[in-house]
Amino acid sequence: MTGYGKATARIGSRRYTAELRSLNGKQLDLSVRMPSAFRAKEMELRKALGAAIHRGKCDLSIQYAVEGAEPRELNKPLIGAYLERLGGIAQEHGYPTQDNALLAMAMRLPDVIQQSSEEIDEEEWTAIAALVQEAIRQFTAFREEEGKSLEADFTERIRSIQSLKEEVEPLLQARVDRIRERIQTNFNELQDRGRLDENRFEQEVLFYMEKLDVSEELVRLKAHCEHFTDVMNQAPAQGKKLGFIAQEIGREINTLGSKANDADMQRIVVQMKDELEKIKEQVLNAL
Repeated sequence: MTGYGKATARIGSRRYTAELRSLNGKQLDLSVRMPSAFRAKEMELRKALGAAIHRGKCDLSIQYAVEGAEPRELNKPLIGAYLERLGGIAQEHGYPTQDNALLAMAMRLPDVIQQSSEEIDEEEWTAIAALVQEAIRQFTAFREEEGKSLEADFTERIRSIQSLKEEVEPLLQARVDRIRERIQTNFNELQDRGRLDENRFEQEVLFYMEKLDVSEELVRLKAHCEHFTDVMNQAPAQGKKLGFIAQEIGREINTLGSKANDADMQRIVVQMKDELEKIKEQVLNAL
């Protein structure tokens, strides 16, 4: 199921943003991007995400922008090395070696001022973890809203399939009468030639009625539709089970179509298949 959540907060001199998004997927596939200082906390984040997301291709991004003056440090060993080298060069070529001049020159060289230590700060991490939880909360709320839309769509289409099934039942006896009439006509033609008797006629009728009987398929189709609705009302994360039930519904509809031998029934079967295909497309979005 797709989802999106975003949370922003100022922590110290930085404004952090936690952004969480996911796409459909059969398994859980997590990708986490964060500042290198917090890499030691990655497994902790993955556990929290796994418990909330269950499955899907999910990306978590933690970024920050500096909004104030961040502490910086002088690279004293490097400055000392610069002064020593500069002093040696000045003496070698007979240039003045005033300390202030050499220091001013050394301070203009690369890397003498560096960012403060990037070691993890537990207090800062606690605030970032809370920010991630807020992104997860928004992400879950997004999924719940999408889930409500899916539930309404599934309910409508399952009811449509059930309604179409009800339209099939009145056609069954009329279909039997037509098949019996056709067999009777063929039988009469052959009987005039002295080839068949009444027993053979009854055998032919029974054979075709048994071959084309769809009562079991209709019973199973009704049961599967009711099961689909029941599962939707159970605990979360039933998407895979709904997919399996949709496959069973499809088997009954296909068998119904292969046994129909009737234009009106075939038309209804096509409508059932259309509704089921839309269910199968959307069930991939269900958690």
